[in-house]
Amino acid sequence: MARGQQGDPVDWVTRAADDAVRHAGEGAGVDKPITCASGASPSGRIHLGNLREFITVHFVVEELRRRGLQARHLHSWDDYDRFRKVPVGAPPEWSEHIGRPLSAVPDPDGCHESWAEHYKEPLRASLAEMGIEMEEVSQTQMYRAGAYREGILTAVRRRAEVDEILGRYRTKKAATPDTEPAAEGYESTAEEDADLGSGDDLSRFPYKPFCRQCGRDTVTLTSYDDDSTDLAYTCDVCGFEGVTTIATQDEGKLVWKVDWPMRWAFEGVDFEPGGADHATPGSSYTVGKEVVAAIYGARAPSFVAYGFVGFEGVQKMSSSAGGAPVAADALTILEPAMLRWLYVRRNAKQTFDVAFGPQVIRLYDEWDALGKKAADPERRDGAVLAYERAVSTSTAGVLPAPRVLVPFRLLSSVADVTAGSAEQVSRIVASSGYPHDSVDDLEPRLSRATAWTEKYVPAEERTQVRTAPDTERLAALSADEQRWLEIFLDRLPSPLDLDGVTAVVYGTPKIARGLDVDDAPTDEVKADQKEFFKLLYNLLVDADRGPRLPTLVLALGEDKVRSLLGGS
Repeated sequence: MARGQQGDPVDWVTRAADDAVRHAGEGAGVDKPITCASGASPSGRIHLGNLREFITVHFVVEELRRRGLQARHLHSWDDYDRFRKVPVGAPPEWSEHIGRPLSAVPDPDGCHESWAEHYKEPLRASLAEMGIEMEEVSQTQMYRAGAYREGILTAVRRRAEVDEILGRYRTKKAATPDTEPAAEGYESTAEEDADLGSGDDLSRFPYKPFCRQCGRDTVTLTSYDDDSTDLAYTCDVCGFEGVTTIATQDEGKLVWKVDWPMRWAFEGVDFEPGGADHATPGSSYTVGKEVVAAIYGARAPSFVAYGFVGFEGVQKMSSSAGGAPVAADALTILEPAMLRWLYVRRNAKQTFDVAFGPQVIRLYDEWDALGKKAADPERRDGAVLAYERAVSTSTAGVLPAPRVLVPFRLLSSVADVTAGSAEQVSRIVASSGYPHDSVDDLEPRLSRATAWTEKYVPAEERTQVRTAPDTERLAALSADEQRWLEIFLDRLPSPLDLDGVTAVVYGTPKIARGLDVDDAPTDEVKADQKEFFKLLYNLLVDADRGPRLPTLVLALGEDKVRSLLGGS
């Protein structure tokens, strides 16, 4: 099917969907769904870098559906991966579980049935908030149900060929641990690269059992019989000696660089992205392309390599290091559509940071401006296409957005001054020219502005309103300062409204110099304005600067302002 109307903007999603259609071949999307896959190992907090794996597939599936094609987002939870190390914050005694499947490691907090489920659940909730739906597959369940038994036997029977393929990419460097980090998707370790072999050399066998007694994969293979498929091993930890029959028992898994291509063939995957490290020479995808073709007679899916996502200048996150922000953290300050937009607006290969600091205000301004642009059909371009992809999905519809759109900078300033009081916020926002029926009309933005102010604005930058007039400062006013306050208090509108307060805040120094409020400010007036603004901040919030003065005055109310400025 055509990608869309002639002249439609084209972006990385469009091109990735084109590749998926070409890979799927004739009839795909009509007679059978196009399969787009993602995967992640729930070994720790699934942070904003990992999120790119999920969201990249989501956008491609949405584009295919937009074209009227059937498509599915198939997500594999690699919960049958080994527990490799105890991350920061976990009990040190959890080291006893190293080598066991993530699905068999207890949750240290005791709130989920396993380590894997503990990290899956929060991500599921965030994806639902963002309108991302997918078919979830547990690799623990798939392996233990025997679903991959034929694929395993194929790899074992043809292990000499598998070893020859991997041997072309194996280097001395691969003998060091963790040659491919798990931070951006799947896990792969150097020991897995080494565990492939042929004949009587079992050091590189393509399949590794978990010890039947202790559940760890810390085993040394001692013999294999091709006729019976009996694989004998000794556990290096507990000393257990056992035999597993690969043809009838499901007690282990393929090593990663065989496991991934085996699953491509099993699921018929047409598109799957991966971190940039998976696209380098000798990486999982490069090797997998050869394995899936030579061993399983299938094609590797079309592939998009995506760049890393950082946080506040950190270019690469690590799940095991602890503290890396997750989607739920971002969703406390960004509307769901905005978080989606951060990922879709850039080419997948681009790296970027998700900022939680002052940049958030500018980000909201940019988002609001783009929304206004998107409302004009004549201005539709690549930026608007990204906006359209972000604001709705084929299953969830239009994502939550405020019924009354108030600038984030205003809401955050009001939340700061009022300590988040809904009644006060509503009053000030209405006085600022944004009429609404209730604070519900300001959601989901209001709660995010409040959370951002509370969590990410440093305490020293928060607004602290004076509880009483600064009598010492008021007694030491210069003649100009006294004149400014007299003009300001005399012309302060009652009741307060944003336009009136803005006029008097900026107009006071003009009037003091004999100008009209609407006159353009001279250089002298500009200098006076700077000093007058500082004076107001000093007297109202004991600082040299703070929220926009008109907003601050509205937030404090007429009586409070007059009291703090020495008026009646």
